Amino acid sequence: MEQLQAGTSYGNPGLDSVDRPDALSSANKIRIEDRSVHDWYRFVLSFPPHLVRNYLTRFKIRPGQVVLDPFCGTGTTLVECKKRRIRSLGVERNPMACFASHVKTSWNPDAAALRHHARQIAGQASQRLLQDGTEAEELPFLSELPDPDRQLMTLAPDAWKLLLKNSISPLPLHRVLVLQEALIEHQRHDLNCHETLALAKTIVFGAGNLHFGPEVGVGRPKKDAPVADMWLRNMLIMAEDLEELGPGPFAPADVLDGDARDVSGLIEEGSVDAVITSPPYPNEKDYTRTTRLESVILGFMKDKADLRAIKQDLIRSNTRNVYKDDGDDTWVRDHEEIRGICEAIEKRRTELGKTSGFERMYARVTKLYFGGMARHLGQLRRVLRPGAQLAYVVGDQASYLQVMIKTGELLKSIAQSLGYEIVSLDLFRTRLATATKQQLREEVLVLRWKG
Repeated sequence: MEQLQAGTSYGNPGLDSVDRPDALSSANKIRIEDRSVHDWYRFVLSFPPHLVRNYLTRFKIRPGQVVLDPFCGTGTTLVECKKRRIRSLGVERNPMACFASHVKTSWNPDAAALRHHARQIAGQASQRLLQDGTEAEELPFLSELPDPDRQLMTLAPDAWKLLLKNSISPLPLHRVLVLQEALIEHQRHDLNCHETLALAKTIVFGAGNLHFGPEVGVGRPKKDAPVADMWLRNMLIMAEDLEELGPGPFAPADVLDGDARDVSGLIEEGSVDAVITSPPYPNEKDYTRTTRLESVILGFMKDKADLRAIKQDLIRSNTRNVYKDDGDDTWVRDHEEIRGICEAIEKRRTELGKTSGFERMYARVTKLYFGGMARHLGQLRRVLRPGAQLAYVVGDQASYLQVMIKTGELLKSIAQSLGYEIVSLDLFRTRLATATKQQLREEVLVLRWKG
């Protein structure tokens, strides 16, 4: 899954040269010229498109070759490959992210039809809101709250249980559900996926109360929000981007719903020329929370059973998706440095008197994380061509009781033990850890599969 990272490497021809602190802090931001398609819907944790371009250039990838992103998130690698007419494959288990990657690499809709239909849908939703008394004729987003006795549309109880409390307020949710109902009633098969993705963006970045810092949290509740207006604006931007992409044909981009720890059953053996990706970090972030609000409203997950099924197919990067029968740690049971880190975490926990269930799992989740990555790299070998080049964006962490985990160095050791050639470990950026005030490294681990 894509991470929030930035790019720099001193003296490395594959990355932009950056030698100023302000450049280091801003290099992870998406550039204005890169917003086309990428901005249709993005993880807050996404890495920037220029990083992908840098490694496509460094690896000398050309049309006719195949690039894989096994943790493809919302499709940054895939979109950049498609813009360069390079065939790409993505694997992603989070259904909202998988859907987003699919839509962002589907450039067939007619822009004029998209505009026309979007205006019709927005009009239908506004008319419905006028009829039920929750919309004013002018400036609907400044209208008074509706009569408290009036019935607002809402979510099923099981769906509410999946959300952070106060993730979205009643009236904005009602507006979202009315718009969603209009999309269903007036559905056009050739446009529906793009219209739904624009709704997802509207939910999380307009209608909802979420804020995104190091973690997902709930901000000040919004009594109301101009949902239809924001959605229509997103649709018009999408149509403009489709017009600017220019004529095809573009290389295909296939997005596969699957577990990145075992891609060998999803992808043809010996077919991949390059990998550009960013797996989760071992940092106690529950990545399903990032997309939870829109996933629930759009029906990608309906209850806790759905959520559990998704989490079971993810790298164990946090204690919220650790299960009794997990066995990925067997892949690194003989790795002395990982064992030493786990012992240090457990020693620190005991010294500090930390006894919660989550804290007791910190050492285990660390072993499971690196074991899962070892399993991924081991299974990946089957789908790589001899000479395939790989770039993994990873970050050092001190999330588990402030015990330092040098992720890049450990993955380098694991990859080498599995037969990969270590090309480089490029500094990407440094970031300040809020708890320890230490500068943590984010790096790109570059590998070559010798075959």
